Amino acid sequence: MSITMPTAAVEGIQLTVTPFRTDAVIGTVGLPALLQLVPSPKAEEDKRAMKFSSGALRRHAEIRSLVQRTLKSTQKGRNVAGYARYIASGINGDFGSGWSTPPITLWLAGEPGAVSEELVPGSGIRRITLVAGAPVVAIDGETQVTALHELNDDPEQYGITYQQLNAVRLPFELYWGLGVEDARQIFYDRNVEGVPVAKNLAMSMDQRDLGTQLAHRIAEAVKVEHDGRMIPFTKLVQSRKRQLTKADPELITLSALRVLVITAIYGRSGLGLSSSTVRTADLPAGVRVEQVERRVVPLLCTLLAHLYPHLAARSAASAPAVLAGIGIAAHQATEWATSGAALTETDLLNLLAGVRWEREARYWDGVAASANSAGTLNFGGGAKDSGGRVADAILYPDTESGRKIRGW
Repeated sequence: MSITMPTAAVEGIQLTVTPFRTDAVIGTVGLPALLQLVPSPKAEEDKRAMKFSSGALRRHAEIRSLVQRTLKSTQKGRNVAGYARYIASGINGDFGSGWSTPPITLWLAGEPGAVSEELVPGSGIRRITLVAGAPVVAIDGETQVTALHELNDDPEQYGITYQQLNAVRLPFELYWGLGVEDARQIFYDRNVEGVPVAKNLAMSMDQRDLGTQLAHRIAEAVKVEHDGRMIPFTKLVQSRKRQLTKADPELITLSALRVLVITAIYGRSGLGLSSSTVRTADLPAGVRVEQVERRVVPLLCTLLAHLYPHLAARSAASAPAVLAGIGIAAHQATEWATSGAALTETDLLNLLAGVRWEREARYWDGVAASANSAGTLNFGGGAKDSGGRVADAILYPDTESGRKIRGW
């Protein structure tokens, strides 16, 4: 006796999705299902391990290599562990609601095994089935996928549990029926066509960054008379742009104010941190965050109030390189400064009192800016290039650059 074999049922991973193109859908997927669909990119780059892997995994690795860059010995690969720690901290609630990972862009090199009718008439919502071993590749968001594999391989290392991971759902978009050329094009478009955010501007948006936190606090604390009324200085801080134009009503960018804070905390070594996230654990050895808040916040509040007339005149004082130099000089007025002469707040203000802040080549060319043949200054070098020279000119008035910025 024989029985009839099923003809319609397709077995595999089912996803509830909403189409946004005839060949693309969006939805969310549980982490266990995602990790089944998309193997670990790190494992697929392990040539020794791949020799003993299944044929399906080797074929997947071949397809992935057609549309993705490698992890090994690249910045992409070096980012994996940090990304895993970030996701684990988010899962653990360390960031509250203030964390996010972008949707993962998946490409199915083929067609879904089955697509259901609409689950809710008129909504477009359907259930699709991807058969076991379907070659699904992350063409955008692969670093995140690799980090998720790392978490799943050893959750205890990152302070989370399998139970927590099994509850994670991730947003995705899925394309199918595309050739390799189209998949490559999507990879290119996602990684090149968008305008990347400047790193120092991105840092000024990071509310967990210590420099950003203190910059906001200082700007809120300082009150200035502007256009005939007293306002908090924060109303004059531009937080959405890297550079100001003449038409902007603000006087300083948040990223430039953050540079002042970071160099005041770290001194010259702060120049290298202007585009890096700074956590409380990254403070100089033996320095507590309470010390920094107690000393740096009031000191920089005093400095901003002192510099306000020059900032309002849109002078050189608002340039990131100049603010970096001022911050390095201010570092000498902290009790944890380990080199150079110690300064009091009065000493610091006296050093700044004689500086000519006008944006003129005779004062700033070769120190914080470069001048063209017409004498027009360009401060484009930035804090890292010129902050140290500005600091030396402020701290040592009898040097050539010290005399220059004072008009002697």
